[in-house]
Amino acid sequence: MTKILAGDLDTHVQRLPPTIPVDGEAPVVVFIHGLLTDSLASYYFTLGPAFAAAGVDVVMYDLRGHGKSDRPATGYQLERFVADLVALLDAMDITRPVHLVGNSFGGSIAFGLAAAHPDRVATVIAIEAEPPVRAWTARMAEGLDLAKSQLTQDAVIDWIAVNNGKHTARLSRAAGRLLQATSMLEDIPVSDTIADDLSAIRCPVLAIFGADSGLSRQVPYFESSLSSCRTVVLPDQGHSVLIERTAETRDAILGWVRDHALGRVG
Repeated sequence: MTKILAGDLDTHVQRLPPTIPVDGEAPVVVFIHGLLTDSLASYYFTLGPAFAAAGVDVVMYDLRGHGKSDRPATGYQLERFVADLVALLDAMDITRPVHLVGNSFGGSIAFGLAAAHPDRVATVIAIEAEPPVRAWTARMAEGLDLAKSQLTQDAVIDWIAVNNGKHTARLSRAAGRLLQATSMLEDIPVSDTIADDLSAIRCPVLAIFGADSGLSRQVPYFESSLSSCRTVVLPDQGHSVLIERTAETRDAILGWVRDHALGRVG
């Protein structure tokens, strides 16, 4: 386990250097996990080692309040998550632009960093994610309120254990405790947002969706609003793209990173 003091936050980080020789500098890919039930482990057991084996410099970390990183009582606005990532990159002496892979809420953080610090971001890869526009805050408020009311009920946790397994039930109970112990529910809905036209996002974007997820409805919006965007929609797939379609997700992102690192695309 590695902890790095990034700003005022002790952040749990796993860095996997490339395991094969690379001509020149290896591209740096930073993996950003989702909210509440997630941690860097979801990448460690899916994409991380495969990317290192393919010649990528891999950075995975636990968001504030998650995994083995610090859990402050307050400070969960999106811009705080963005500032945490900037502080982490600085603490690790990573100054050149990085590729950000964000799953779900992690994708919103990636978009937030690309908007606030375009010089730090080479590309954004958003997996089942939304950009943090104004409407996003209302959807987050609704989802977090529902999660707090449900994940503190023993009957709900028992149902999850029966239908989704004991491990998922433990994660869900921990998520309920996180919402009770912090101001996350109040903070995220008042986060800073970006303009609906996505003009603040100037780097290339790869967006991956499950066809059966409601988030896939964003495809026309992304393609018409972003100046450089590629979308991938996986058929017969819901929100859990990273876990359930790991191989296809890995291949799409690796190809994207390689193309941009080698200058094959503008």
